[in-house]
Amino acid sequence: MGQDNASAANNVSKWTGTVYLFSLLGAFLSDSYWGRYKTCAIFQAIFVIGLVSLSLTSYLFLVKPSGCGDEATQCGAHSATHLSLFYVSIYLIALGNGGYQPTIATFGADQFDEEHPKESHSKVAFFSYFYLALNLGSLFSNTVLGYYEDKGIWAVGFWSSAGSATVALILFLLGTPIYRHVTPKGNPFSRFCQVMIAASRKWEVEVPSNDDLLYEVKGGGGDNLADNGGRKILHTHGFIFLDRAAVVTHRDHTVEVKTSGAHNNPWRLCSVTQVEEVKCILRLLPIWLCTILYSVVFTQMTSLFVEQGAAMKTTTAGGFHIPPASMSSFDILSVASFIFLSRRVIFPAVAGLRKSGVGPTELERMGAGLVIAAAAMISAGVVEHFRLRSVDSDGEGGMSIFWQVPQYVLIGASEVFMYVGQLEFFNGQAPDGLKSFGSALSMTSISLGNYVSSLIVTIVMKVSASDEMPGWIPRNLNDGHLDRFYYLLAALTAADFGVYVLCARWYKYTRFEERGSRGKNTSHFIV
Repeated sequence: MGQDNASAANNVSKWTGTVYLFSLLGAFLSDSYWGRYKTCAIFQAIFVIGLVSLSLTSYLFLVKPSGCGDEATQCGAHSATHLSLFYVSIYLIALGNGGYQPTIATFGADQFDEEHPKESHSKVAFFSYFYLALNLGSLFSNTVLGYYEDKGIWAVGFWSSAGSATVALILFLLGTPIYRHVTPKGNPFSRFCQVMIAASRKWEVEVPSNDDLLYEVKGGGGDNLADNGGRKILHTHGFIFLDRAAVVTHRDHTVEVKTSGAHNNPWRLCSVTQVEEVKCILRLLPIWLCTILYSVVFTQMTSLFVEQGAAMKTTTAGGFHIPPASMSSFDILSVASFIFLSRRVIFPAVAGLRKSGVGPTELERMGAGLVIAAAAMISAGVVEHFRLRSVDSDGEGGMSIFWQVPQYVLIGASEVFMYVGQLEFFNGQAPDGLKSFGSALSMTSISLGNYVSSLIVTIVMKVSASDEMPGWIPRNLNDGHLDRFYYLLAALTAADFGVYVLCARWYKYTRFEERGSRGKNTSHFIV
């Protein structure tokens, strides 16, 4: 495409960010209207269409533009039409991939009953192996497809991806008869707005000190379920203003009678569970915001790490050329290793050292991921520092690309602690009607991380560039200071960790009522 390093890194970050931004759309449709199965099937089909379109566009227009390609005639710029087709194709892929990723994670978790002792343990393990499966798929793309990319046979790589996605869609559909389905719980946005408006209308009402006096839907027939069919959430202290939405006033009682008593006006009176759903989202947001900067570090692996590797010695003693993009295979191997190490060694060891006998919580694991990510940036900065010193007068570097292995391994280890813990945490803490949204939060942090990465790169280039200096990340990395950029990210991650610790200590866990338990037989206090 004829782009320099900073532009290419920014475009990759923006596209990757868009992929995960679409996860919010998929989560909304899944939780509200379509259900998880239908959402997965539709967005996977869009994903396949996008890959087929990209394969055709690349083969027909972009790989061999008309009038060149004979190694003698220089190729000109691509036409606006061809570029438009290319961008439509890749953003169809972004829509399909982003739409089904959080939904399929939640759909897989739905196959386990978390109130069953054995199945609940399997559900926790599911997220680890789900993330492992994603990385094993990436292993194929970073080795085989990376080789095609390095050789310039892009169309073959795209067709391979399209074929794999088609097979995956067929396999998913074949399992239809045996899946366990969860019905959508309705529009969560309207439930959120109802709580805010009901609480605002009662801003002068005093909240009773006895939690049992707040309004809650009574389950019938032994099923103590909320008004949207999900589990009830126990009342928690904090965000007291919102509790006013669950206080029954004389006006609410009058409205209830006038409407024949079947239903309350949800814009005036909300159940404790509905109020707690809003509290849950508000408590999750600070934790979620702290994970965005981690994703800034993570996205460097697919952009600046590759550019750094391309500036290093990429041939082995036997003359074999190593594609810089394929170095991310060490990240995948690290993920696979640390998933098994964490579950079999690290977590049991931590549990054995504690009096409670409990391993590290999801929040503790996410904090550890931030620390390891900062170490990865320091490692990358040190490697770049010595790479610059090894460059000779001809601009050739003598430092082997294998010196990048530690930074890839550290990123892989941090993923296991951060992203697997994040999937478990957001899925487990989200209300039943927002499970896909919980998974989408972890995906969206990656999205915003890519956009923030693009913003940081742009700011750094403007600040660091001068007449004598082309900036920290120029087209030719030998003229820049990529090591300083890595150290900057390490410092930002360390500061983010400090804020994260404060947010994690403040967080209150969501507590659900068991489905088989009966609600308390109490009367609602009317003010």
